[in-house]
Amino acid sequence: MRRLLPSFVFTYAQKLTLLAAIPLTLAVAAIATLVALQARALAEREISTLETQLIEAKKAELRNYVTQARNGFYFIYGNAAPDDEEAKERVAQILSAMIYGDEGQFFVYDYDGTQLVSPRQTERINQNWAGLTDSAGTPVVDTLIRIARDGAGYHSYLWPKPSTGEEARMITYVTSFPSWQWAVGTGVFIDDVLASVATARADVEQRVQRTFVYIGAITLTALLVVFGTGMGVNLRERRLADAKLKKLTERVFDAQEEERGRVARELHDGISQILVGVRYALDNARRRLERGDERAAEPLAKGIDSLGDAIIEVRRISRDLRPGVLDDLGLGPAIKTLADDFQARTGIICVFETVVFRNRLDEEAKIALYRIAQEALTNVERHAGADRIEIALRGHRRGATLLIRDNGRGIGAGRSAATSGLGLRNMQERMEQLGGRLVISTNKTGIKHKHQGTTIEATVPLSHMLPPEDTEHPKVAAQ
Repeated sequence: MRRLLPSFVFTYAQKLTLLAAIPLTLAVAAIATLVALQARALAEREISTLETQLIEAKKAELRNYVTQARNGFYFIYGNAAPDDEEAKERVAQILSAMIYGDEGQFFVYDYDGTQLVSPRQTERINQNWAGLTDSAGTPVVDTLIRIARDGAGYHSYLWPKPSTGEEARMITYVTSFPSWQWAVGTGVFIDDVLASVATARADVEQRVQRTFVYIGAITLTALLVVFGTGMGVNLRERRLADAKLKKLTERVFDAQEEERGRVARELHDGISQILVGVRYALDNARRRLERGDERAAEPLAKGIDSLGDAIIEVRRISRDLRPGVLDDLGLGPAIKTLADDFQARTGIICVFETVVFRNRLDEEAKIALYRIAQEALTNVERHAGADRIEIALRGHRRGATLLIRDNGRGIGAGRSAATSGLGLRNMQERMEQLGGRLVISTNKTGIKHKHQGTTIEATVPLSHMLPPEDTEHPKVAAQ
C-alpha cells in the first residue's frame, strides 16, 4: 500500500476540485441533519398532541356512556336493598341490552371477580376471572375492581375484539355500585387512534426521507458540476500524454497478464491443492488433539509430508512449471496416484477407471487433463460435500476424454465455467487452448446420494493424440 501511495499525486486541478467539494459536502450534510432533526421534533410534538386529544375524546365518550346508563336504571338501584336479587336481575338485563356500534358493550363484575354481564361474549358470564391478565401481562379484572372500589376511573389493556377475535388496545371506564359490590363499565378500542398516529408518523418519516433525497440530489448535482469542471481541465492536459503512452502500456500489460495468467494457473492448480491438504490435515490433527485422540500424529505426519510435497512442488514450478509425475508415470497412473492420495487424505471414496489405449497424448494435453483432475478434486473437497467420486479416462475416435463425477450438492443452476471461480475458468481456458471441450453439468442419474452432484467432462481432440509407439515401451503406450 505504501508503494502505491507515492505514485498517486494530486494534480492542481484535482486539488482545487477537492477544496471546493469537501466543504460543500460537509455543509450540506450538516444542513440536512439539522433540518431532519427539527422536522422530526416538531412533527412528534404535533402527533403527541393529536394522540392525547383523540384519547381524551374517547375517555369523555366512555364516561358519558356510563353516566347515561347509570341514570337510566338508577331508580331501580337506588330503591333496591343490597340483597334484592330481582332488582339486580332487572339491571343486568338492561345493561345486557345496551350494546352500541360493532364492538361496544357494558360489562359487570362483582368484587370477587365473577362476570355477571357480557352481552357480546356470553361464554364469560358467571365465571370468575380474578387474576386475569392480557397477553402483555397487564392485570385486567383485578385492576377494574380496584378502580371501582376507589370510585371510578380508566384502565387500558389488550382485549380481543368480539367481531374478529384479534387483540387490540382498549380503554375502559369503570364505576361502582357499592351496595351491590358491582364494578360496571364499558370500553372502546383505540386501534383506530393508534393507526392514525402510526400513519402520521410514517407520513412524517416519508417527508423527511424525501427532503433528504432532494437535498442529496441537489448536492450530487453540485458535486458533479464541480468534478466535471475539474475533470475537464485535467482531461485536456492528460489527453496527449495518455495517447503517447497507450500503445506502450497495452503491450506491457498484455505481456504481464499473459505471464501472470500462466503462473497463476500453475500455482492455483498445484500448490493450492497441496496446501489445502495440509490445512485439512492440520485441522484434523487439531481436532484429534482436542479429543485426546492418540492418532493425532497421523494427520500431522501427513501434513508434514504434504508440506514436503509443497516444497518440492514450489521448486518444480520455479524450475520448469511442469508436473514431473506425468513424465515419469504417464497420465493414467498419475491421475490414479492423485486419486489414491486424495482418498487417503480426505476419506472421500475415489474410484478411477481407465482403458488402455495405444495412442499417446502430447505433453500439453496430458498437463491440461491432469490439472483439470487436480482442480476438480480440490473443488469437491472444498465445496461439494460429496462422499464418492468417479474418475474415468478413455480414448476414442474423436480423441480422449476425462470424466469426473461426484455426488455432492452440485455447482448450482445457471452456473458455468465462465461465471464461476478461478479454478473452473482455468479448466475452460486449458480446453480452449487445446481446441477441446469442457462440459460441466448436474447429474441426472448415476451416483445415489441426497444431492445430484456434478459431472465434469473434458475432451481433447484427436489432433493431440500421438501415433502408437513400439510395444517395447508399454509404460508410455498405456496413457
